[in-house]
Amino acid sequence: MADTMARTVLVDVSDGLATITINRPDAMNAMNTEAKVALREALREAAADSAVRAVLLTATGRAFCVGQDLKEHVSKLAESGGPDGGNALSTVREHYNPIVRAITGMEKPVVAGVNGVAAGAGFGFALAADYRVVADTASFNTSFAGVALTADSGVSWTLPRLIGGSRAADLLLFPRSVPAQEAYDLGIANRVVPAADLAKEAAAVARALAEGPTVAYASLKASMAYGASHTLSETLEKEDELQTRAGASQDHTIAVRAFLAKERPEYLGR
Repeated sequence: MADTMARTVLVDVSDGLATITINRPDAMNAMNTEAKVALREALREAAADSAVRAVLLTATGRAFCVGQDLKEHVSKLAESGGPDGGNALSTVREHYNPIVRAITGMEKPVVAGVNGVAAGAGFGFALAADYRVVADTASFNTSFAGVALTADSGVSWTLPRLIGGSRAADLLLFPRSVPAQEAYDLGIANRVVPAADLAKEAAAVARALAEGPTVAYASLKASMAYGASHTLSETLEKEDELQTRAGASQDHTIAVRAFLAKERPEYLGR
């Protein structure tokens, strides 16, 4: 994987960890077409790279991502000339959906290091991650209804599952800034840390996952995703299938031997 996908998205791979950084700080990391394409491709490459065992998604500046670049969006609406938005709204299908699928579908854990405001699609990207480390100065906002749009980037699926339907409806129908501590209390944030420590703490979480049993993590992701839309009986069958897979991994053998020897396991990620 290249160290830099594009100026708008930076990629660094080191010791099994891919750090993907949205890099439009002057625009609060709003997503223009260049950034969306670069982020989509960076995530796809990280998912396909066998050397990558975990991903840290973060951003530069004072925002994580405020969602769609509305300046570009208005320009594309004008170009389309149609009441339905034409090509301006095809970005959901072409960019946002693939980005969220890449995060949720990759067989390795994804940590969101939320350094600032995460709004709209940016909120969706953070929710799609498996774990969220959030700066105490950060905040979340659904934003969509505020610009007369519906939810995208998976927010209508992820948010109710994290905080419940009633609270999700409140945040979607009446968009507002949700500060970090409230986000933690609601179940949106997994950890809240001082802003000055965000980069270090998020990297430490992601690094620990990169050193862990990758096949087991992939199976846990698959199991939770499956269970969200299937019956208990069906999920039990899926767990059996996934446990068989995890149990056949080299890392399971390493873990058992290390446990019996009272040693710390050194996983291979396979």
